[in-house]
Parts: sequence; C-alpha cells; structure tokens
Amino acid sequence: MAEAGTGFLEQLKSCIVWSWTYLWTLWFFIMLFLVYILRVPLKINDNLSTVSMFLNTLTPKFYVALTGTSSLISGLILIFEWWYFRKYGTSFIEQVSVSHLRPLLGGVDSSAPSAASAAGGDADSSRQSVSECKVWRNPLNLFRGAEYNRYTWVTGREPLTYYDMNLSAQDHQTFFTCDTDHLRPADAIMQKAWRERNPQARISAAHEALELNECATAYILLAEEEATTIVEAEKLFKQALKAGEGCYRRSQQLQHHGAQYEAQHRRDTNVLVYIKRRLAMCARKLGRTREAVKMMRDLMKEFPLLSMFNIHENLLEALLELQAYADVQAVLAKYDDISLPKSATICYTAALLKARAVSDKFSPEAASRRGLSTAEMNAVEAIHRAVEFNPHVPKYLLEMKSLILPPEHILKRGDSEAIAYAFFHLQHWKRVEGALNLLHCTWEGTFRMIPYPLEKGHLFYPYPICTETADRELLPSFHEVSVYPKKELPFFILFTAGLCSFTAMLALLTHQFPELMGVFAKAFLSTLFAPLNFVMEKVESILPSSLWHQLTRI
Repeated sequence: MAEAGTGFLEQLKSCIVWSWTYLWTLWFFIMLFLVYILRVPLKINDNLSTVSMFLNTLTPKFYVALTGTSSLISGLILIFEWWYFRKYGTSFIEQVSVSHLRPLLGGVDSSAPSAASAAGGDADSSRQSVSECKVWRNPLNLFRGAEYNRYTWVTGREPLTYYDMNLSAQDHQTFFTCDTDHLRPADAIMQKAWRERNPQARISAAHEALELNECATAYILLAEEEATTIVEAEKLFKQALKAGEGCYRRSQQLQHHGAQYEAQHRRDTNVLVYIKRRLAMCARKLGRTREAVKMMRDLMKEFPLLSMFNIHENLLEALLELQAYADVQAVLAKYDDISLPKSATICYTAALLKARAVSDKFSPEAASRRGLSTAEMNAVEAIHRAVEFNPHVPKYLLEMKSLILPPEHILKRGDSEAIAYAFFHLQHWKRVEGALNLLHCTWEGTFRMIPYPLEKGHLFYPYPICTETADRELLPSFHEVSVYPKKELPFFILFTAGLCSFTAMLALLTHQFPELMGVFAKAFLSTLFAPLNFVMEKVESILPSSLWHQLTRI
C-alpha cells in the first residue's frame, strides 16, 4: 500500500510538472480572461486612467533619471557578469537559474544520473573524463635551481605556481620516502624536508642529512634546488648515484624478507631511476646527446616496468636532436599504441615524421590543382590526428603565441602540455624544411572534422571540459591560457550589454530632445497597445455587457 501511495504521488507530481511545463500558455490566457471578467469590481479602467494621468504630469527630467538609472544598473550587472564569466567560465545568472530555480520548477538535474545509468555507460564516461583530466608529471621538467630560479632572477616573475610545486612535493614524498625512514636518521630528516614549503629550509635539511650519512635523496634535493648551473647539478647527481646504487643493492638482497623491506626496495628503485634519468637529461642539456641516448636506452632496458616516468619521451626528444629519424620511428612503433595513454609528444612526433617525407616539396597551390598524393594525405591525416589530440600546440609551433617555461606538471590535451611540447620540440620542427609550412596550411582543417558541440570525438575521446580550470592552476598568472573550444558569450552578457547601451542612448536623447522623445514615447506606446485595444473591443462586442451581473447572480 505504501508503495502504491508513493507511486500515485509521483505520478501526480509528474502531471503537475508537465502541466506547468507545457500548458503555461493555457494558464496565461485563463488569467487574462479572469482579469477581464473582474475588470469592473477591480476598477481596472479607473486605475489605468489614474496611472496615465500621473504619467502625463511627469517632466522629462524624470525620464532622464529613469533611463539613466536603468543604464547604470544594467552596466553594473554587465561588469559583474563579465568578471564572473572570465573567472569561472559561465554566467552567474544562468548558473543560479539552473542550480536553484530549475529544481523549484520541476527540472531534472542532469548531474545526478539514475542508478541504472550510473552502473552502465555513464559510469564509463565519467571514469574516462576523470582519467583525461589527470595531472601528469612533466617528463622534460626543468631544474628549479639552475633554470626556474635563474628565470626569476632575470625577470622577477615566478614561473611555477603554488599548485604545481605542491604537486611536486607530493610526488617527492611518494617516490622518495617509505614507512621505515624513521629508522634511519638521515632519511627521517629528508622525510620532513620534502614536506617543508620554504626552499631554504629544505636545502638546510638536506645539508643536515648529509652530515649524518651519504643520503641519495639529500643529493637529489640539492641538485634540483641549490645548484645554479647544470654542471653543478650533474656533479651532485653523480654523488647521489653512488649513494643510491649502494642502497639499491642492499635493499635488493632483503626485499623478500618482509613488507617493510619490499617497500624500502621500491623506494630505492624509484630513487635510482630518477637519478639516472636526471643524469641523462643533464648530458642532453650539456650537448652530450649520444651519451644521453645511451643512458636512456640502458635505463629503459633495466627497468622496463617503470613507465610512470615516461622516459621514452626524453628519448624521442634526444633522438630528434640527433636527427636519427629511423630510431624515432622505432620508438613510436612501440609506444604509439591504442592501449597506452597518448601524449602530444607521441602524436606530433608521428606527424613530424610523416610531414618530413613530403614537406620539402609541398605547395598549397600545386596541391589544390592536382590534389594530394598518398604520402601527403598520410601527412595531413597525421597532423589532423595530432591537432585533435591537443589543439593548443600549433599556435606555439607557428609562433602565433609566445612561449613560457613549461610547468613541472602537465595536463594531457591541455595548454600546459602544449607549452611543454613546443618548448623542447619547436627546434625540431624548424629543422625539417617545410614542416611548419605544411602545418600552417592544414592544421585548422581539423576542426571541420570534429563534431560540434563536441558530443563525441573523431579519432579520440571527446575533448574534456576540465582542461581550462586545471591549466589555470598549473600555469602562472601572467600567461594567457589557451582555451578550446572557445566559449561563446552567455546570453545574459549580451542582453545586459544591449540593455545598458539602449537605456543610455534613451537617457541621452531624452535629455537633449525632451519634447520630441515625449511624442515618440506616446506614439510608441499607442502602437504597442493597439493590438490589445483591438482585442478588447472585439471581446466586448461579442460578450454581453451584463455578463458579470449574470455570473454574480449564479
């Protein structure tokens, strides 16, 4: 019985909602009819005559003040709406309407899916959205002391945001600490140092740990933050390598003796991989590119399962510097797989290799006359594929947008990833003759192939909507974040802008030409109410004059 009563109430509620949703015009005409029936006892005609007399006695100064005040209020609303839209990417009035007014009117909240849909396809799409908006460690991140801090000394700007540095601190605590650190004094000091926000306090703690023992993580911190040149950082990383290898060998022998030893060995493995990767990056920055390539290949062979560091992206960049395009193709064949998470480095490097085969002889005029050859079609499709994955990259490669130092973390398919890719790979595109020309001629054609408004992607999943928010957290405030797709101005911003301009114009005209605007206003109002007066006359001619008295008698 209770279930039947609940079902009846739900049906009744749905019927009421349906009536208010679709039969509002009927309610409106019913209300108009009642107002007409009650016009005599309510003295509507007398009230209207009084109002019209009052309006006729008003001076033009009143209308100037009225329109000026309306223009001021609508202008303030416009300024607030524009600020809110620039900050949050949506209209405040629309958000309030959807969040508060729509549930009161019986609307369904699309953000609360049913239990069946949550267990089905909606859950898969939500998981995909969360995974696409995950922030990743930048595999080509710079050194804080030798590169980021030097930029700050020269420009006075901070290239890293607090959010980005906080993510790095969390990464360091995850990779470089374990539960048994409190048993070793030097590691216990470093465990606190990674949590310290003040850079000088971290550096002091690292020196304190080195006074107690040869601590690999202490050398890592000093190489990253205290060293002011890449040469100094490389020396410290070599000392860290010596200490890290010793810890790794000892923990490797004891890893099967218990869970604590296994966690310590995992920590020592992460430390060793990080040191070797950074040493390879130091060699690459110092011009010893072949040595860097060898170190990266050896590291990938020694630890093939540690894909979290994305060492193959470092290897791709170094091989492109050597112009070893066959080796680059071999690496792409291994990592450009559908089961692996894509990156701008993989997609745009694949496009660069295919563009290299045709770019030196490519001419848009000749291609328009004879059509594209098979190789040119493959190159164009590869560019379209790369642009669909990350549409922000071409503007940086074509130098239509200025570059900044890449952050320590990136958002795949976002502006932060585009900056990180273009910062290191722009030189490789310039080295291939005609590659940037081919990109310039073809990249915008991608957007004609992607469904709008992006309900589903063409070659990849639909472009995530969370990239702008995450990129604003990762990138410094002086950088103008690239947004895709471009947000259209909300209706209420356009409406308030038009209202503000219109009322301001009326105020100005009323002030300058009061008599003429008075004549115009009366003519406008008479024209506006002419259809209503016509309908009222027809209704009065059809209905008997004594209808109200007959209804009262009944």
